[in-house]
Amino acid sequence: MSEKITMDPYVLETLMPDLVGHDRAPSAFLVYLALWARTRRRPGRAPESAASHATLAEATGLSKSAVQNAIRRLARRRLIAIRRENATATPEYTVLRPWRRT
Repeated sequence: MSEKITMDPYVLETLMPDLVGHDRAPSAFLVYLALWARTRRRPGRAPESAASHATLAEATGLSKSAVQNAIRRLARRRLIAIRRENATATPEYTVLRPWRRT
């Protein structure tokens, strides 16, 4: 059974055209959506998820290098935060929504 994930309208109306059209980085949009889905499936818990590049590549159908480039772009644009216990640990990603005021 599939689950529904609520999406902020900004993601489809503004972020998608910006990443896909302006930045020419559809892979970044796909990775953002994959991370959004992973973090929103856990109600009541912090919106973060540990995922390797291989896991994200499998989830999106992208190559690992495309995922790595997308992660760098998303982090540079402050759309995700990355935390690692150490240099070789699987990173934990937090999906950020800078367009929302807290």
